[in-house]
Parts: sequence; C-alpha cells; structure tokens
Amino acid sequence: MAIGKRIKFFRNRKGMTQKQLGEILGFLGKTSDVRMAQYESEARVPKHDLVKEMANLFGVSTYALTVPDIDTNIGLMHTFFALEDMYGLKIGEIGGEICLRLDKSDYSTYSSMYNMLHAWQLEAARLEKGEISKEEYDQWRYKYPELDTHQIWADVPSRELFDFINKAAKKAEKKEAKRKKKNERKKTLPIFNCHF
Repeated sequence: MAIGKRIKFFRNRKGMTQKQLGEILGFLGKTSDVRMAQYESEARVPKHDLVKEMANLFGVSTYALTVPDIDTNIGLMHTFFALEDMYGLKIGEIGGEICLRLDKSDYSTYSSMYNMLHAWQLEAARLEKGEISKEEYDQWRYKYPELDTHQIWADVPSRELFDFINKAAKKAEKKEAKRKKKNERKKTLPIFNCHF
C-alpha cells in the first residue's frame, strides 16, 4: 500500500477530514485540505519530518505510514500489518506453528486471494516434487501472473462499477414489476358496455 493510501487509512481511522488533519499539521485555510489531498493522491510526497508528525498524531509508527521496506524485519512486519488491513490476512497457530490465513468474512477478497495463493502453493509443490526446476519456479514467480496457468485472468470491474450496475439493475427490476402489476390491474377491471 502506497503512503497516500496509508495516510488516508489512518486519517479515516481517526475520523478526521483532510481539512482537519491539514490544520492540525499547520497548513492554514484552504491549503490544508488541498495539501492533504495531494499527499493522499500522491501528487506530493510528505517529507520525513511531516511523516513523523502524522505518525505521532495517528498514534502509529512511521513504518505504518511509509511504504514498507521488506529488507528489514520491522519493515516486513509492517507489510504484514498492511496486508491485514487491505486483504484480511490473519495470523494464527496450527500445531504449534505460526501460520498466516485469509479471513473469509469478505468473500470477494478471500476468493480472489485464495485463488492466487493456491496457484502459488501448487507451483511450490511442483518444485518440491521435482516436476519443475528452481529456475522455472522463479520464472513463474517473477513473471506472475503472466505464466500462471492455474486461473483465468481477466480484467475485473471495480467495486464501484459493480455496485452502480447492481443498483441500476435492481431499479429496473422494480420498474418492471410495477409495470406488470399495473397491467394486471387493468386486466382485472370490469368492463361495462353501455348502450344509450
């Protein structure tokens, strides 16, 4: 997760607007929300001193805000924490061993992550059985998803687009149901022939 998304995540967690955060950080007037919007959209990158100030304000480590450095143990831990926030990664213990698992409560995230991790597990198993070489395994990993044959890759519409389409479909269904109901009522009205 990039620094802009992390700033937004922790700002929302604190229940603050961009303007409120900007003013607390010393940006005055109209520039406060504009500056925070620039940081969150990554049009600008905050200097280290400002990152420290935000981290203190949010009550978090600077590692939690910055793009994690997985070359350090602490950076790796904050990567895991970001994965927990974004993808529902959970930590547990099975048979005395620490394990990471996916949270099933958000099924759409769980399903897509499960498929990707399962594909990785299958390739790792092939390596372990000697079905592929370490070089082939590394090529699969470093070109992922290009060489992944375990799943069908397609562009998936954003959640916002899905929600919009779903809402429009439900609205159309209600409109159609009203139209049918109105037509049914017309059919059941008695018809009187009056001759004068």
